[in-house]
Amino acid sequence: MRTFDFAPMHRATIGFDQIADMMDRVMSNDVSANTYPPYNIEKTSDDDYRISIAVAGFSDADLSVEVKDGALFVSARKGEEAAERTYLHRGIATRAFERRFHLADHVRVTGASHEDGMLHIDLSREMPEALKPRQIEIARAGSVDKDVVEAKAVN
Repeated sequence: MRTFDFAPMHRATIGFDQIADMMDRVMSNDVSANTYPPYNIEKTSDDDYRISIAVAGFSDADLSVEVKDGALFVSARKGEEAAERTYLHRGIATRAFERRFHLADHVRVTGASHEDGMLHIDLSREMPEALKPRQIEIARAGSVDKDVVEAKAVN
């Protein structure tokens, strides 16, 4: 696989640190990265998303959902009760995990629910008024506001 050196981009840009960091993360991700637990990311409307994570065998007390530094951290630690059991076959993995999702600007976590072995995390993109598209009124040619004084040439 090809590797890219983004060092020249870091020296030639100002204020694009987040994009450069994201490119570094994407390019450094290993193809054999951990895939446990399985999850889905779905778009429920134009500005709403849902992350669904399969967490069979975990209770609400075992799960943790935290937003920190523009990232969503989902982790689980199983209690000591599982160590007391003797399994003949163990097909349901309840090993500890930590999954990290990087959030785009203006994406906020609006809620989380745990039902039927699935952890659902709802997200919403909340655009500030300053960034929303707005219609600019076009003034008619030749019309002057009453508060504006016409300037006359001196020479």
